[in-house]
Amino acid sequence: MSKILIIEDDKFLRELIVTKLSKEKDYLVISAVDGEDGIKKIKEEKPNLILLDLILPGIDGFEVLSQIKNDPDVSSIPVIILSNLGQREDIERGITLGANDYLIKAHFTPGEIVEKIKAIFHK
Repeated sequence: MSKILIIEDDKFLRELIVTKLSKEKDYLVISAVDGEDGIKKIKEEKPNLILLDLILPGIDGFEVLSQIKNDPDVSSIPVIILSNLGQREDIERGITLGANDYLIKAHFTPGEIVEKIKAIFHK
């Protein structure tokens, strides 16, 4: 079973994605509501994939991503950024910091997000 950590402060969206992923029998879904909690859960839980929002209370998603990729214990965990920040410089910054994919929230349904996750696991 693959463990997926969702770091998202929007309660509605977080619960929607958790519900959608929980219906898939291959995934165990855990969540965090801010960057600090996310980093703590990454180190404790060692998820197989991280779905990361960028605009978070406290430590933002770019800083979370930077800390993940600079920690040898967790740096190999794939990260999909899920954000409303759609400017090219934000996308480039996320990919440069080590994200595997960058999804703009408004452009993807929860079902499409699940498909992106499956694609990363099947690479």
